[in-house]
Amino acid sequence: MSKRNPDYENSKWQHFAKWCTGDYDPLEGKMEIKKPAKSNNGNSFAVLMRKMWFDKVDQYELGQNKNLSLFNKAYIGISIILGIFLTILLLVTVSYLPEFGNANAPENNEVAKRYIEKGLEETGAENIVAGMILDYRAFDTFGESCVLFVAACCVLMLLKSDKPEVSDTYYEPGRSAILRPAARILVPTIIIFGIYVVLNGHISPGGGFSGGAIIGSGFILYLTAFGFERAGSFLSERFIKIITVLALTFYCFAKSYSFYTGANHLESVITTGTPGAILSAGLIVYLNICVGIVVACTMYSFYVAFRRGSF
Repeated sequence: MSKRNPDYENSKWQHFAKWCTGDYDPLEGKMEIKKPAKSNNGNSFAVLMRKMWFDKVDQYELGQNKNLSLFNKAYIGISIILGIFLTILLLVTVSYLPEFGNANAPENNEVAKRYIEKGLEETGAENIVAGMILDYRAFDTFGESCVLFVAACCVLMLLKSDKPEVSDTYYEPGRSAILRPAARILVPTIIIFGIYVVLNGHISPGGGFSGGAIIGSGFILYLTAFGFERAGSFLSERFIKIITVLALTFYCFAKSYSFYTGANHLESVITTGTPGAILSAGLIVYLNICVGIVVACTMYSFYVAFRRGSF
């Protein structure tokens, strides 16, 4: 015990020493919410109105919690029922399919035989694969293209960066004596070759998927060499979304018309043309262009999103 300060344990220095060791909290007992003292005017108009207001708020919150709890239970129940229904539906459908490897199954005789023997006559495409995926099974290809577009949108939403934009030079290697001069030669060559693969997909190996991947790689090389600012001047997020939606819309309406006329045995204004010509095979060449646009834009969007987080 200090002779100068008999109350040494309650001195400021001792409190500071205990605070440093964690044994003392200067705010203890001072930050807790205390119940207000009862007022003598308990029956006053203001007190009654305040009490009625808080009672209503408590009832509202309790009702909201009950509604939310009921919604969550209903959501889980409906999800389980829907999952069971889809599972049973798929199992029943599979039970009607022929056995795997059955020689008499339609896919082992009728379908493949029709593609090979009647493909050139009915589609006008010398490339049987192009005639199959863009004529006989064009809606499947349309679904795949839509999946690519939706996947690109989801990636952009998930990787969207909320951080402030940084300088474009942060993502670039700077001026390279090899990269930029080489890109000036390679990028036009790659894009032209990709366009060639797309336009000749109905008369030779190729098509919208492979040609679009080549064009997308050209865009990526241009971005890597010259930066986001120059690439974004013509490959902006808005432009890519607009051109992709237009390509998918044209694809949908074009094949809807083709299927409608074919299913109703109506004469179509779209002819197959002369097999082997660049403008032949009906809509296949135009659908290849649409698929190429979607694939190229999706590849470029994925690269930008994973590298930068946004356009």
